[in-house]
Amino acid sequence: MLKDFKPVLGILLRFIIIYLVLLFAYQFYLNSFQNEGLDPFSRMIAEQVRYIQNLFGFQTQLYDDVKGEQVYFYVKNEYPTRMVEGCNAISVMILFVAFVFAFYKGKKTFVFVLIGLVLLYIMNVLRIIGLNVVATDYKQYAKISHDYVFPAVIYGTVVVLWLVWIKFFALKHENS
Repeated sequence: MLKDFKPVLGILLRFIIIYLVLLFAYQFYLNSFQNEGLDPFSRMIAEQVRYIQNLFGFQTQLYDDVKGEQVYFYVKNEYPTRMVEGCNAISVMILFVAFVFAFYKGKKTFVFVLIGLVLLYIMNVLRIIGLNVVATDYKQYAKISHDYVFPAVIYGTVVVLWLVWIKFFALKHENS
């Protein structure tokens, strides 16, 4: 009976191991910047959001809150949003990578993960820009956008990427 479940158990075990290794590595990264303000990766995303918003005439400045480990976006004489570590989508990217590598298919796995991570990064920057616009110009929709709409965007992107990986790469030889 265990023989029938061996492929599924292998995939599950690979997922768990990869997920935990990446999660612990990320936690180690975060711990190395404790008490220094927002971590450099999150800070880089905040800077890119600021740059793009300024490029499109949505004048934005960043204000550091080192003690709070966050950066505030200053837009139109107010602070509509703030960037914290959880906004960088790394945890979502770790989940994505672990799932794809659980269905490892050689070199194309690395290519797909790289393309997927770039797409998730871009979607996350656009998500934060969208949230800043909503929180500034459409305040009545800020909470629902932050709690439901924009998380659906980033998680929806992950699900679509997973479906593409499974349908067109991981199980392709089985459908032939």
